Amino acid sequence: MLDHRTRGILRGTALSALLFVGINATVTGCSNEASIASQQTAAAPRKDAPGGPFRLVETKGQTVTNETLKGKPYAIFFGFTRCPDVCPTTMARMALLHQKLGAKANKMNVVFVSVDPGHDKAEDVASFLSMFDTPVIGLTGDPAELKRMEKAYKIYVEKVPLPNGDYTIDHTARILLFDRNGQFVDTMDAKSPEPQAVAQLQRLIDA
Repeated sequence: MLDHRTRGILRGTALSALLFVGINATVTGCSNEASIASQQTAAAPRKDAPGGPFRLVETKGQTVTNETLKGKPYAIFFGFTRCPDVCPTTMARMALLHQKLGAKANKMNVVFVSVDPGHDKAEDVASFLSMFDTPVIGLTGDPAELKRMEKAYKIYVEKVPLPNGDYTIDHTARILLFDRNGQFVDTMDAKSPEPQAVAQLQRLIDA
């Protein structure tokens, strides 16, 4: 689980994000990978759209698959619990936007997938997500299964060694939106103004 010092640092980052993201959301990615060039719609899904089958485990030990998530639209983000900035900032933003949806919030899910199976066990993911005042489905699982999912969802992930023998992870920092049938709809720009982002989620829910 996250130690006291790490939780304090991440919580401070998350709280700062909640205060400032509505004014000027400027999240930078963990990698240099370009975002999806053309946005897609559920009405005309492309064969190369992100998505596909997966089988992971949520923080209470229950199996979650792409079929499990069907029934509600969802926003999914890939990250890791020890990420010092982008991941807590993005999750704080998602929590804020989710709250802004009001009564509609319970009609969609927010999903976090850890790309660090070497460190992030279910309890670590649960501890990380507990910092954000919104329900999030936190997932982790078998490294090989995660690799397959990252490829299918077009997520760049690379472990980067640090001088002290530890490592960090470069990864795609974008939010993917899926409809209630599990079809990819759009990407969410973390830099978009709050009203625009909320409207995007409302359209996802109402579709």
